[in-house]
Order: sequence, then structure tokens, then C-alpha cells
Amino acid sequence: MHAAIIGYVYLLLCLLVGLIGINRKFGFWGYFFGSIVLSPIWGILLVFASDPREPKVTTDS
Repeated sequence: MHAAIIGYVYLLLCLLVGLIGINRKFGFWGYFFGSIVLSPIWGILLVFASDPREPKVTTDS
């Protein structure tokens, strides 16, 4: 039972890292999976160390 709670908390923290990283270079999924593989602590460090996402440039013809 305690392992399930720890697993849910771990996934919740990974989701939080992904949400924080939405407007960053790798987006939600990149930081979410990165934090699952490494850990949420390393994931949040990656988010803060990464560059913001470049705005999409659209040209009207």
C-alpha cells in the first residue's frame, strides 16, 4: 500500500515538472518522461537550466 502511494506521488511530481516545462525547449512530454527516467528533482533542474521555447514565426502571404 505504501509503495502505491509513493508511486502516485512520484508520478504527480513528474506531471508537475512536465507542466512547468510546457513553454520550455522540450515541452511537456520531454520533461515529463525525462523526470520519470531520471527523477523529478533532476527533471526540475533540467527545466530551469533549459532555454525558453522560441515563438513560432508565421508569415502571411
